[in-house]
Amino acid sequence: MPQPTPPRSIDQVLAEARAGTSPVEPEALPAAIARGAHVIDVRSAVTREPEGHIPGAVVVERLVLEWRLDPQGAWRMPGGPGYDDEVVVVCNEGYHSSLAARDLRALGFHRATDLRGGFRAYAAAGLPVATEPDRYVD
Repeated sequence: MPQPTPPRSIDQVLAEARAGTSPVEPEALPAAIARGAHVIDVRSAVTREPEGHIPGAVVVERLVLEWRLDPQGAWRMPGGPGYDDEVVVVCNEGYHSSLAARDLRALGFHRATDLRGGFRAYAAAGLPVATEPDRYVD
């Protein structure tokens, strides 16, 4: 029987999830989109609706993220990223997205990372914000 994982704080878990990755800075996100990065917004509707959307991002509910992106899965979204594609996960402030990017790397998306500071840092940098998402995948 496997041994239980020793208790760790969320700060330790986040540090492990971020180890060896290079988050995308908000100001660099438009260039990442222009070069073909898949930007995946996992924020909940309660924050997306009043705060807005990143143009070019695809909204995917966190609950189904791995199923919608898995290239081998039956529930993969059309046009989803391949294992070698750049994937940038976005949440509110850059915490939840670090864990989601870690889980995508576990599936084989070796270039999965997240947006430093999340959507709120992106918006605070004065970058374009849309009222509706370009695409929503549930």
